[in-house]
Amino acid sequence: MNVFQIICLPLPTLLLGLSLAGGLRAQTLPLAENLINLNSTIGEELLIESQARQDYLPLSIQFVTQRNGAYCGVASMVMVLNALSVPAPETPGIAKYNTFTQDNFFNAKAREVITPEIVSRQGMTLAELGGLLESYPVTAQVYHGGDVTLTEFRNLVVKNLQEPNNFVLVNYLRKTIRQEIGGHISPVAAYNQETDRFLILDVSRYKYPPVWVKAEELWQAIATIDSTSGKTRGFVLVSSQ
Repeated sequence: MNVFQIICLPLPTLLLGLSLAGGLRAQTLPLAENLINLNSTIGEELLIESQARQDYLPLSIQFVTQRNGAYCGVASMVMVLNALSVPAPETPGIAKYNTFTQDNFFNAKAREVITPEIVSRQGMTLAELGGLLESYPVTAQVYHGGDVTLTEFRNLVVKNLQEPNNFVLVNYLRKTIRQEIGGHISPVAAYNQETDRFLILDVSRYKYPPVWVKAEELWQAIATIDSTSGKTRGFVLVSSQ
């Protein structure tokens, strides 16, 4: 592809190529047929045709991979806080430039919710996810999956994805959408109305690529019981205060 061809690419296609260029050769687990890989012809078309993708670009720019198996929530929050331009703490190693990382996320107020040591052992609940977010100047609206209908879930998330400067984090059971296998947290980046699918930007990029999942399947996955809290998983709508 020459320079002229690159310049003439449709904007969503160009953005897609830029965001995924570093992971094209990554070895990930195979996907079940109910999921659509973003890095595929169909997956790209779903993004281009989406009318609710305000979150895709800012999240792609700030994307990070979780640093260990239990830090999916931390990685997701780091992406959202950076995308919202929340004032960040000092970042060792990059002098005067401040940005949120998985190493500096836990300030004193966040540690009152849950410590990084506990998160590293067992992850976090939906309520802890909301509490950690609100240790910074953002508003976190927590919804348990068992408390919302499919229609309510779809409407709330789609509305968020159509607006700038707010984001959605989902806490779901992987097994329900036919992945391996436990609870997980990641941002949602887009919605395709024709196929009724949400795009999950999975922060465990060493394990799974970003995938399009049916709204009903994702709703079922957030309505599962978290054994730690005894409540259903769910989602959080995050916005600046």
